[in-house]
Amino acid sequence: MTGMTNATNYHSHCSFCDGNAPMEEFVKAAIEAGFIAYGFSSHAPLPFSARWTLAREEMPAYLAEFERLKREYEGKIELYVGLEIDYLNEASNPASVYFQQLPLDFRIGSVHLVYAPDGEIVDTDTGAENFKRLVDANFHGDLKALVGAYFEASMRMLEKGGFDIIGHTNKVWYNAEQCETGVTDSAWYQAKLADLFALIAETGAMVEINTKYFHRNGSFFPNVKDWKYIKRWNLPIVVNSDVHFPELVNAGRSEALKLLKEAGFRTVRQLMGGKWQEVEIG
Repeated sequence: MTGMTNATNYHSHCSFCDGNAPMEEFVKAAIEAGFIAYGFSSHAPLPFSARWTLAREEMPAYLAEFERLKREYEGKIELYVGLEIDYLNEASNPASVYFQQLPLDFRIGSVHLVYAPDGEIVDTDTGAENFKRLVDANFHGDLKALVGAYFEASMRMLEKGGFDIIGHTNKVWYNAEQCETGVTDSAWYQAKLADLFALIAETGAMVEINTKYFHRNGSFFPNVKDWKYIKRWNLPIVVNSDVHFPELVNAGRSEALKLLKEAGFRTVRQLMGGKWQEVEIG
């Protein structure tokens, strides 16, 4: 098995959740792109039906298809299976017994959903226009309240644990900036960020540099200017594409690695041979 240095990805979605193609199409695309390791991380089941998540009753089929592909492509690429698990509340989160008992190679903990003051569940991972509508409709126009709910959920997820990688840290920054330019540079926002990254350092979780939107608007999650917190606490980094289309398995990876190296980072974490390893950025 040969491939390019740092050619790995552990955040991907397929037709078992909201991905655009079957698992095998992503494996083929990863091999063609020269990847040495690739991981699946379908959106984990929620306590209610959602069009973008893996249904609980489909979990056996998801795991069985992964095992088939792992056997089929042995020697060509290392394949791993995980889940992207939402922190929703104290009963539904990455540390929940159900998710911990599954035979997974890794787990990603992410926040997409938050509770509004009236108890309604709000999806923050949406288009900028709809995000602004949600701020107005569910948070009485108070952007700070929605952002606060996002960070509160992120902090609680870290406290609960049960995952290896924190997914797209501070993803709310992009939509927040569309609502109020400069808000992410404000003292209160930066204080929340600093507290979040300090807690990440305490837990030992790996921080994902998520490249999903790079081909759309040049953005990374966390934002490049927030990487100072990663450096401050010397946090372990994983570069992932959060891919939903096979043709985008490699989108933004080389650009992220280049920027990381220019910023003074020397290594990234890669799951190889069944173990997380520090690998020099090539």
